[in-house]
Amino acid sequence: MGEIADRYRRRADDFERKVAAVRPGQWDDPSPCEKWTARDVVQHIIDMHDVVLRELGRTPRTAPSVDEDPLAAFRAARAAVEEVLNDPAPASVEYESHGTRMTAEQHIDKVPSDDMPLHGWDLARATGQDDTIDPDDVARHWAALTDIPPDLMEKYRTPGAFGPGVEVFGPEVPVAQDASPQDRLLGFIGRDPRWTA
Repeated sequence: MGEIADRYRRRADDFERKVAAVRPGQWDDPSPCEKWTARDVVQHIIDMHDVVLRELGRTPRTAPSVDEDPLAAFRAARAAVEEVLNDPAPASVEYESHGTRMTAEQHIDKVPSDDMPLHGWDLARATGQDDTIDPDDVARHWAALTDIPPDLMEKYRTPGAFGPGVEVFGPEVPVAQDASPQDRLLGFIGRDPRWTA
């Protein structure tokens, strides 16, 4: 297991714990992502796993849908991605995604893996769980996102710029000057750190 695989596993463990802790009556509760319920957040994470798997001609293991069993659905998607990470052959396959050439392993790191800490916050906030993001993830995301050129960040903030219905980041939400690194990150990507259901 390399650094990318270790990071993925840590993040997936944390996200899975949050999914497992959601009470049955909370799945249709609103989340900080406008128009998304708690269930929709999990569906999005699974969809991002599928993005990488499709590039490799793979599909997730057979599992219940997110409507039937969100935890089992996530575990199946996770298992399929971990199969890739645990095998150097598919992990090292190169392809182009959105104009960038990368390996499957790098794609996993940039898409489903990077998504889990941020959407883990969404799920936790929607369902009343501990919403602390790992400080290492906060620092990594902050460094990467603030390095994006302003014109490209504007594209990320434009609904539909990457396809119909695709919204990457919302408008920046102002936070206090002495806000925590986590709150600054959340505000930067368009989340309101003060959001409550």
